[in-house]
Amino acid sequence: MSEYSEHDVQHQVTELEGKSATAARIFDLRRIIGGLFVLYGVIVMIAGFTASDAAIRKAEGVNINLWTGLGMLILGLLFLLWLKLRPIAPPAVDAGSDEKPE
Repeated sequence: MSEYSEHDVQHQVTELEGKSATAARIFDLRRIIGGLFVLYGVIVMIAGFTASDAAIRKAEGVNINLWTGLGMLILGLLFLLWLKLRPIAPPAVDAGSDEKPE
């Protein structure tokens, strides 16, 4: 007689599948890349808002930090929007895989 019932095994498999799907969502590269671009974009934009006149003249009159930070912020937000609109689908479980071959 086995130590675990069929119901216990199915319950454990279901729990592990749920944990696996959660881990896949947490470590989705779109979340990491988007979050970093948003963070760095905000930091670079702050540097652009506090840029001196000498730094702007040195860049041919363009506040490069402000524009680069804005671009990074937009790119990061696009990654996060992509994550929101196209989330990772949970893996499909093949119902026939649990059966033993005859």
